[in-house]
Amino acid sequence: MKDAIINGRTSLGIEFGSTRIKAVLVDDNNNLIALGGHSWENKYENGVWTYSLDDIWGGLQDCYSKLVAAVKEKYDVTLETIGSIGFSAMMHGYMAFNKAGELLVPFRTWRNTITEEAADKLTELFKFNIPQRWSIAHLYQAILNGEEHVKDVDYFTTLAGYIHWQLTGEKVLGVGEASGMFPIDSSTKQFNTEMIKKFDDAVADKGYGWKLEDIIPSVLVAGDKAGVLTDEGAKRLDVSGNLKGGIPLCPPEGDAGTGMVATNSVAVRTGNVSAGTSVFAMIVLDKPLKNVHREIDLVTTPVGDDVAMVHCNNCSSDINAWVNLFKEFAACFGMSIGDEIYEVLYKKAMEGDKDCGGLMAYNYFSGEHVTGFEEGRPLFVREVNSNFNIANFMRVTLYTAFGALKTGLDILLKEEDVKIDSIFGHGGLFTTKGVCQKILAAAMNAPVSVMETASEGGAWGMAILASYMKNKKDGEGLEDYLKANVFADVKGSVEQPDPEDVKGFDEFIKKYSRGLAIERAAVESI
Repeated sequence: MKDAIINGRTSLGIEFGSTRIKAVLVDDNNNLIALGGHSWENKYENGVWTYSLDDIWGGLQDCYSKLVAAVKEKYDVTLETIGSIGFSAMMHGYMAFNKAGELLVPFRTWRNTITEEAADKLTELFKFNIPQRWSIAHLYQAILNGEEHVKDVDYFTTLAGYIHWQLTGEKVLGVGEASGMFPIDSSTKQFNTEMIKKFDDAVADKGYGWKLEDIIPSVLVAGDKAGVLTDEGAKRLDVSGNLKGGIPLCPPEGDAGTGMVATNSVAVRTGNVSAGTSVFAMIVLDKPLKNVHREIDLVTTPVGDDVAMVHCNNCSSDINAWVNLFKEFAACFGMSIGDEIYEVLYKKAMEGDKDCGGLMAYNYFSGEHVTGFEEGRPLFVREVNSNFNIANFMRVTLYTAFGALKTGLDILLKEEDVKIDSIFGHGGLFTTKGVCQKILAAAMNAPVSVMETASEGGAWGMAILASYMKNKKDGEGLEDYLKANVFADVKGSVEQPDPEDVKGFDEFIKKYSRGLAIERAAVESI
């Protein structure tokens, strides 16, 4: 391993998550060498969720320096070169720059819900769902608002695209990340030119000195070369000055794409569900959807295949709140209980009634666009003759973590007849084996796999994409590369859908849908 590090037979992936920046260094066999990390938080300033440029660069440099320190401590090697590098970040958002390369307005992240008018009008214009967090929605909303900076825009991109540009000089994006900026034409793997023309026509009366194609990144697919780390970029990444320039970079990708890679779910009719603070499902489509659905995002894999995405804001926060209440109750009796309580309660949930025994809960800490809520109120309610016990309480709390997701997935599975051969689960909710994995299998009526490597996350997926660019054979597609070089010997577990569980979850979701009126009343009254 020491020789591989010295001679650059390595790949580095760095991903900017919402609360943590993570770096993963792997060898040419995609085995983990070292990790680095940096915690950060977005800020709400002047009505906008944002991260400052100082936070971005300070966080990146701290994350990288911790990776370097880990390599030095473990292998007694000073990191001077790397075989290939890739950057990833939270998809979407808006970073706009003038000709001098100056940021025109603070970075507007995916978390902002300030573009409803633009998203609605663009969806109607394109006949294609444009969510509020997409970059083009932010640009168009700025136009509708008459914001002064728009006339000076020379380039706009995402966070991953910005980092890549600053370190290489290349204004490019991977197609998966690009698909969260503006719709992609799956036949060309490029931005949809007909929609670009429609956009330009719609804003022609504003008299801006730019056309859309002039100010958006170029689109690349996984495996393409996306420039090299400049000498200046190396100094900016590694403040110690030891890292040398000239390192090849792969196309920057979004966290959705790296999640697909990290779970080996880039093939058609496969998908993955990421379940943590929020939850989202991504299904690689074998055919286009028949209709436009505001609940469904259409993005792509890192190689440009169409993906249907159901993204929900709420998942585990309400579970954590209840578990902390149980911990506090135990403390009243002098008992100190650690995180093992999660496994105990999760397994207890499996003893409950399949339909939760007349209990209902909503985990809405924030709004949920899939079910039509701008705000949320965590809520628990039960029927008078319900089977009220700890097993059913925990079961409904886990079921409702997938409630909004199931609502969106039913559009795909039942209305659009989307076929799924396998689903890969990853994220903290799947830590206790065989519980949420079994529940998700029931919700989707499809087998759900959880692999041991899934916990490595998106930074590892980004490192694999960098490795793929460097090490792939001629004509070797990403799907084949992952099967042969990354997941061939990976262990995991598979839960098949139990017919009784499927029936029970279907009964639950019917009551969940009817009970949304209760949640609506709570939002309006409390």
